[in-house]
Amino acid sequence: MDMSKLRTGGQLLLDALVTNNADIAFGVPGESYLAVLDALYETPTLNFVVCRQEGGAAMMAEAYGKLTGRPGICFVTRGPGATNASAGVHVAFQDSTPLILFIGQVGKSMIDREAFQEIDYRRMFGQMSKWVAQIDEPARVPEYVNRAFFTAMSGRPGPVILALPEDMLTEKAFPTKFQPAQKVQAYPNITDIRKFFALLKNAKKPIVILGGNNWSDKICRDFQRFAEKANLPVACAFRYQHLFDNKHNLYVGDVGIGINPNLAKTIRESDLIVALGARLGEITTGGYSLISCPIPKQELVHIYPGAEELGKVYQPTLAINASPTAFVSSVKNFKTIPVIKSKNVAQARNQYLNWSSKLKQSSGVNLGKIVIWLSENTPPNTIITNGAGNYSAWVHRYYKYRGFGTGLAPTSGSMGYGTPAALSAKLLFPKRLVIAFAGDGCFLMTGQELATAVHHKLPIIIIVANNGMYGTIRMHQERQYPNRVFGTNIINPDFAALARAYGAVGETVEKDEEFPDIFENIRKAQSPALIELKTSPEAITPNKTLTEIINS
Repeated sequence: MDMSKLRTGGQLLLDALVTNNADIAFGVPGESYLAVLDALYETPTLNFVVCRQEGGAAMMAEAYGKLTGRPGICFVTRGPGATNASAGVHVAFQDSTPLILFIGQVGKSMIDREAFQEIDYRRMFGQMSKWVAQIDEPARVPEYVNRAFFTAMSGRPGPVILALPEDMLTEKAFPTKFQPAQKVQAYPNITDIRKFFALLKNAKKPIVILGGNNWSDKICRDFQRFAEKANLPVACAFRYQHLFDNKHNLYVGDVGIGINPNLAKTIRESDLIVALGARLGEITTGGYSLISCPIPKQELVHIYPGAEELGKVYQPTLAINASPTAFVSSVKNFKTIPVIKSKNVAQARNQYLNWSSKLKQSSGVNLGKIVIWLSENTPPNTIITNGAGNYSAWVHRYYKYRGFGTGLAPTSGSMGYGTPAALSAKLLFPKRLVIAFAGDGCFLMTGQELATAVHHKLPIIIIVANNGMYGTIRMHQERQYPNRVFGTNIINPDFAALARAYGAVGETVEKDEEFPDIFENIRKAQSPALIELKTSPEAITPNKTLTEIINS
């Protein structure tokens, strides 16, 4: 036996990642996985992106998973590193995104003694992951890593957690040859397809709601051609507008927070809802009120990759356990595709166009005008990212997403997502324009990752809407406890100066007309940059001012 072929657990881990075609890993270094860092030193094919906080690193990995369909890889240290990373894990779970989080763990001999920074990750991550395990033997590293890839990608995608005891990472074992994991998908059977077309043929006022992951640029384009053949109106679930070209005549809007009242009426009055890839959660269903619960008034076809979600909340007329890729591949070339003959399609489209162009005047910078200008003056493949906050209502309402991967946002409602997601997008698509939107509160959740952008020379553009408060919470506070403001006002730094301190470009916009020139100059500079927009606290939503909410 050739002992020179022995490899450490850390080396075997990197071997397994490379075999599974991992090309980027995000993380914050920690002493609990130094052996992995040492193995990365000799693995030039895997780019390790050094981040500034584990929550940002996990969100970058989650965004990678959204854009590629492959698990985003993240490395963090034990204890505080893992707890920080849990923010990104939660996004991956609720957004159904493949992600593998590797956590350095205390040595095996110290387990269950509450050693320094020790946590039982099975208990900690049990409710927000698909699988949590610990690798105790280096010889089993390939087995665990391959299973992690299979689990994260298959069925309803999601996060997997693997704990790595630090002594296991330095112990040695012989390498074994193995094949990379494959994505396992369920496909609809011919009976389901025939039932689907029968329902479609009998429908007078159908509507499609697209959502979820397990899409690709090709499948989005294939579905668009199918929708054209059938003359189907298409809406997109909360924060999935990028799944269908918003400038297409069949696109009728997004189904989420601040939904167009006319679109809500269209859905309620429809006679067939086709939910393709959408989980039909609280936000997309308007608190389970937009569609009657548990038995919809309309016929409901629910197509979803995870069987456990079908019938979980809504009783569908037809439940199809299939990914969007599998379903679209099965129906796109069907010999006889029914054509919907209805004036409702054009009417819903016109209602969307009116909704997405109607602006309310406000003091300070008008965020709606900025978003519309960007929509009209940036390339179709521009990637827009954002976190959570009322500012995002302007982004989702007024920006026209043109295709798959042009929008990255957390359906989990996590603040701080936009900046890390933008970094991940720029790494994957260095030639595309990447713009991150954030509120003042949202940016400061993960704003330190601007230093990561400077470190890795990633020319993202961050637009911070600064109104001096936690706007969403303030809105709800004024509705429920008017004129009793507490805990929602915040004091902010000079964001442009902060960006410059990081080594990025920093600019401030106080008037709408200043924005185009500043943006174009930054774009030409090809440097990480931040533009602070001085917005008014009165501009709390696209529809109502803060005063109007207080007095309503």
